[in-house]
Amino acid sequence: MNKRKIQIERALRSTSEKIIWGLISTEGGLSKWMADEVKETDNGFLFTWGQEYGRTDSHGAAIVEVVKFHHLRLRWEDEDDDRAYIELCMEKNELTDDYILRVTDFALDDEVETLRGLWEQNFERLRQSSGL
Repeated sequence: MNKRKIQIERALRSTSEKIIWGLISTEGGLSKWMADEVKETDNGFLFTWGQEYGRTDSHGAAIVEVVKFHHLRLRWEDEDDDRAYIELCMEKNELTDDYILRVTDFALDDEVETLRGLWEQNFERLRQSSGL
């Protein structure tokens, strides 16, 4: 079943490409806002959620493409839709010099709002953990 592509953007309060890149491309950065724990693997990352509830759920994601200081594209290892991926892209706002984080993800039609809500929670965790 084909999924629908969604994109969500958030302005970040940072002009440092190194800080932003570290938050979207390293296990330490990703674990601050995308999962309870992120471990780097041979071909990508292992994301784990639910540790605070005692029921963990882990999913591997392979790195599909990396352009340093621009974007990281991942594909869930259990993904059925060949077109689906997650992309974390940082772009500089030429007016403010701050960075914008654009997330591209895919969801079934009846799951779009749930996925948007999940990303809103992730952005809030990013803001709380890093001040961005």
